[in-house]
Amino acid sequence: MWALRSVLLLRSAAGRAMSQGPARRQRPPKDLLRHLRTREKRGAAWEPGGPNTVYLQVVAAGGRDVGAALYVFSEYNRYLFNCGEGVQRLMQEHKLKVARLDNIFLTRMHWCNVGGLCGMILTLKETGLPKCVLSGPPQLEKYLEAIKIFSGPLKGIDLAVRPHSAPEYKDETMTVFQIPIYSEQKCGERRSSQSPERLSPGRSLDSGSAEKEQHLPDGIGQKKSGRDPSLVVAFVCKLHVKKGNFLVLKAKELGLPVGTAAIAPIIAAVKGGKSITYEGREILPEEICTPPDPGLAFVVVECPDEGFIQPICENATFKRYQGNADAPVALVVHMAPECVLADPRYQQWMERFGPATQHLVLNESCSSVHNLRSHKIQTQLSLIHPTIFPPLATPHSQEEHPAFFRVPTVRGECLLKYQLRPRREWQRDAVIVCNSDEFIAEALELPNFQESVQEYREAVQDGPAPAEKRSQYPEIVFLGTGSAIPMKIRNVSATLVNVSPDRSLLLDCGEGTFGQLCRHYGDEVDRVLGTLAAVFVSHLHADHHTGLLNILLQRERALASLGKPCPPLLVVAPTQLKAWLQLYHNQCQQLLQHVSLIPAKCLQKGAEVSSPAVERLIGSLLGACDLAEFQTCLVRHCKHAFGCALVHTSGWKVVYSGDTMPCEALVQMGKDATLLIHEATLEDGLEEEAVEKTHSTTSQAIGVGVRMNAGFTMLNHFSQRYAKVPLFSPDFNEKVGIAFDHMKVSFGDLPTVPKLTAPLKALFAGDIEEMEERREKREVRLARTALLSREQAGGPEDGTPLQKRALTEQPQNPQSKKVRAQ
Repeated sequence: MWALRSVLLLRSAAGRAMSQGPARRQRPPKDLLRHLRTREKRGAAWEPGGPNTVYLQVVAAGGRDVGAALYVFSEYNRYLFNCGEGVQRLMQEHKLKVARLDNIFLTRMHWCNVGGLCGMILTLKETGLPKCVLSGPPQLEKYLEAIKIFSGPLKGIDLAVRPHSAPEYKDETMTVFQIPIYSEQKCGERRSSQSPERLSPGRSLDSGSAEKEQHLPDGIGQKKSGRDPSLVVAFVCKLHVKKGNFLVLKAKELGLPVGTAAIAPIIAAVKGGKSITYEGREILPEEICTPPDPGLAFVVVECPDEGFIQPICENATFKRYQGNADAPVALVVHMAPECVLADPRYQQWMERFGPATQHLVLNESCSSVHNLRSHKIQTQLSLIHPTIFPPLATPHSQEEHPAFFRVPTVRGECLLKYQLRPRREWQRDAVIVCNSDEFIAEALELPNFQESVQEYREAVQDGPAPAEKRSQYPEIVFLGTGSAIPMKIRNVSATLVNVSPDRSLLLDCGEGTFGQLCRHYGDEVDRVLGTLAAVFVSHLHADHHTGLLNILLQRERALASLGKPCPPLLVVAPTQLKAWLQLYHNQCQQLLQHVSLIPAKCLQKGAEVSSPAVERLIGSLLGACDLAEFQTCLVRHCKHAFGCALVHTSGWKVVYSGDTMPCEALVQMGKDATLLIHEATLEDGLEEEAVEKTHSTTSQAIGVGVRMNAGFTMLNHFSQRYAKVPLFSPDFNEKVGIAFDHMKVSFGDLPTVPKLTAPLKALFAGDIEEMEERREKREVRLARTALLSREQAGGPEDGTPLQKRALTEQPQNPQSKKVRAQ
């Protein structure tokens, strides 16, 4: 039977290939590390004549949702300045090659600068990059050690730390000088390590910290702190002089031996600025060579608050690049809030660079859409159901800012470029333009899309009452529905459960969760953060918890802006999370005063509560979220991985699987759930890979819901190979739905979700067809492998290869086919 099925697969694949004409020649796989092998071939003695092309490009413009990050390109090297949450996602979406990064520069140890570093390092490791050098504050080394708490040993990549006190760094493109700058405030008088724009006036993370740390459980915060919020590191980057170009035609006119071996030393001499003598005649370099391009410089400086202004203005290194400097500064990048930019001292410092220097501002006043693909897909989904798929908030258009500049100044936008070579100029051709009308027009032109939407709307007219006439709560907002790493359409795991208008909790909190909240809620994000009472962290993989720190910091800022006190956020998580929080607290920013950790194991059925303090926290958790029960169970994934069940006082029950293979403990805990949110990382047919990676396939997840007797099963946590939509399984029914980023549903919406299948298939028809082709090719490969293994194990006695024998024994009619199949 298997042999016949394998043969039929092979024949059908061959038939499709013939009907589609000659097969396209497949491109060889890209060699991501070719640049490293080229560098090795050149050898250490090779000295480039300076890069021909150099530009700076804004990755993140400084907005509250993305932070500030800068990408620098040359044909020899790639650099990244700061790596906040979401930077890796933006680089992937906008095709800025991560695999070429060999240097990352960090201006200070603040989450807005380092929040994306963990995911970036793991991605660099996966690409096979052997080494990456990180430069910045002294706490950087400790931070990398902290990452290993949940990432494990980072084997295969050498992470070197270049301290801020190290001498200059030099490579094929430029020389980089690090400039440590200390705030004028003394240690006992420091303001918060947050910038004024990241906290409302009058609030400080550091204020009263000693008293707060005395009340932290289990001695948290009692260890000696190594954090230093008074230090930032600026960078002066000086390009190497680019040698002039040899003028071949001019050399021929002068009778030089162009095209022979004798010309090589002549070219080397004139490019080096030396005159030569040929046949008794002296030839000057400028006669046969263009002038060299001078070694321009650019500066990257962060000034978090007014306490750093005077030290920056008085810094001797900066003074050497102001006025009549040997290396003219082409561009200064300012990562500074408006209150700093408006300060007369800072403006005078900017003016001292001279009128020829351009200035780039990156801060929260820079309004720019960054995640274009996310906006596009949400706009198109909203055509199907604008309540379930609400359009995303867009940044406000740039208005007149209070800071007035007397120097050439540009505010950052995503993908804005400043080119240093071959000519100095701003380039806006890549800047993102978010045109909703274009997105809508594109969707409406898709075959069968409008018809399927109309059919869906007609079908639901006879259904239950509209959502607005039913209870809105609980409301489930899917903020991240992808797995492993953030990608352009699906972010990593995070689900917001709005229990009521003023109470909510998060189920997992992967990198970029706060950014997703900003894009979903816009100006309402502070109000939403103010309702957040608890976070459940299922396990310590980076795609499930590295967004937590930003949620803690931004929640404090939000409550301050609302004029509310900031009680600790209840975090249900594996106890191993405490080590990560502790190390970051000790080395970077104070935040443990804002956390009350409840060990997830203490919420298992029949578990003993570890202490009266934890018992009180569990009581607070139930009261704060209006829950009758919050239960956890161990699931089949990594060590210390949990799922959870929330039972509301009104009776509804939501079960969240976290990451797991089909798990009987989860089934028993979730019996008769109103809603099961279950991971479906892989498609059917990839069961072996699912076991290897301890995940579930689509049908396995649906099966868990059936055994649980769940009222509805929502699938999420899809592999990023299913960027827009996963493959629909035959097991899909009226009790199963697919989650998308920024999808919002109440229980009353759940019967509607399966009816969205036809419009979704029409919207993503091209992607579904491509995925089905990949699946068929995979099945053909498996069939060939099975046939080969059967032949090797011993084929038919007549010696005819099994594949050939099966092909010659094709059934002549459907009846004979049926008999053979039996």
